[in-house]
Amino acid sequence: MANGSRQAAWEFFGTELRRQREEVGMTQAELGSRVFVSGAYIGQFEQAFRKPQLDISQRIDAVLQTDGIFERLCRKLIDDKRYADYFAPVVEFERTATRICEFAPTVVPGLLQTAAYAGAVTIAANPFVTDEYVEEIVAARRERAQILKGTTTPEYWVVLHESVLRVPVGGPQAMAEQLDCIARLMRSRTVWLTVVPFTAGAHASMAGSLKLMEFSDTPPITYTETAFSGTLIDDPGVVKRAQRAYDLLRVAALSPEASLALVESAAEDFRRCASTT
Repeated sequence: MANGSRQAAWEFFGTELRRQREEVGMTQAELGSRVFVSGAYIGQFEQAFRKPQLDISQRIDAVLQTDGIFERLCRKLIDDKRYADYFAPVVEFERTATRICEFAPTVVPGLLQTAAYAGAVTIAANPFVTDEYVEEIVAARRERAQILKGTTTPEYWVVLHESVLRVPVGGPQAMAEQLDCIARLMRSRTVWLTVVPFTAGAHASMAGSLKLMEFSDTPPITYTETAFSGTLIDDPGVVKRAQRAYDLLRVAALSPEASLALVESAAEDFRRCASTT
């Protein structure tokens, strides 16, 4: 589904939500309290500023007794088999974010991955899949990266742990090309990227990756991910803690200049390794 038609569908979701809510004589605040979000969030859903998660849509159906219409609409809009169920809503939020701040402790973030790197990561996690499946997953990641090239490009801040630069995903040549790509994006100021070096020791997000997304007219949200699941969080208190953790990661990281030098040095190391094999 194209971005424009998808947004129109979310607007229909919001219009229908408002109609059903008003039909039973319930205010936004009343509905919000029943589905465990604020009344302001209900208003943002109705204006299609914010997209509700599946569990919220299910609770709305239960409260308004709408026979599953909002669950079905939500499933339809986030149903992209190229993404895990828990990640599909994140893709929608990335498209409307004004700023994305990401910490990656082990793997290059999807928005920065080259085709070879993305393919190697996919095969490592799914060794028996077909070439067609790998191509589809790689295409989806490359499609996501288009948000960094559009007229409404979000600010993209990335903190990598040095381990991301050292593991030869896809082999030395593929890794050299991946790091060269990151260096080009840094030099063109498409991404503001810094690296937490090994020497920094323990850091503020030892449990896994972290993504913060800010929007022009709705509150920020955060997304955390482990090997087999991910969680979108919009609770203001938790988001504030995530923002503090990200601030601490940035403090622990090298300067942008030193980070670029480290990325380029690691790329050259892999290039030398590739030339001797």
